[in-house]
Amino acid sequence: MRTWSTAEVAKLAGVTARTLRHYDAVGLLEPAATGHGGIRRYGRAELLRLQQILLLRRLGLRLETIGDILDGGLDPVAALRHHADHLQAERDRIDRLAATVDATIRQLEGGGPMAPETWFDGLDAAQQAEFEAEARRRWGDEAVDAGDAAIKQMEPTERAAIPGRFEDLHRRLGALLASGEDPEAEAVQRIADEHYRFIARLWGTEPTAEAYRGLGELYTDDPAFTATYDRVAAGLARFLRAAMDHYAQANL
Repeated sequence: MRTWSTAEVAKLAGVTARTLRHYDAVGLLEPAATGHGGIRRYGRAELLRLQQILLLRRLGLRLETIGDILDGGLDPVAALRHHADHLQAERDRIDRLAATVDATIRQLEGGGPMAPETWFDGLDAAQQAEFEAEARRRWGDEAVDAGDAAIKQMEPTERAAIPGRFEDLHRRLGALLASGEDPEAEAVQRIADEHYRFIARLWGTEPTAEAYRGLGELYTDDPAFTATYDRVAAGLARFLRAAMDHYAQANL
């Protein structure tokens, strides 16, 4: 029976060797065998499973959901319907937010005043609660509470500067992405180091390699996060995640 090495599979599927190792580590795609020197070998069954994984990832499903589907624990149609409902809700929210921004621009340019009850349309407190719940699920109550405490202890000017700091990091990363830089390039990794240290400041503790990679996974797995980054530059969410993965592997 023919098998393929990690490098061969990566080239065939258009993924990185690191991605294949990650899929193995989380139990999503185990190799058919491990050869001399620890080289992973993949057979036809594994290639087919990888094809299914990549298809479901393209549809935006989380890795753990994909695992449940492929292992028969979750109906794929039901999972996709749930995901479609989530995407529709997010699209509706973004449409409302875009309308709010447009109306605000018109008001600031001298147009008719906005009714106060419309000022916050699209700024969904429920979504913020959803993000917090996801953070608590991923990193635990203690980590989230520590982050809240760290931010509350900041000076008001430092808290106010948080969005601008993120925007600066994302803008510079977007420029490197547009110039064709690799996520592992030195220039990208310097910004990844800034990003890591900034996250550490916000969390009130230095994230472990697992936690930092998990944050990068959230950026690509959650459509709301992905849309935020990809509005800066197409593909930025995946680019940032790859940079974070390499930073964690090399430094944490």
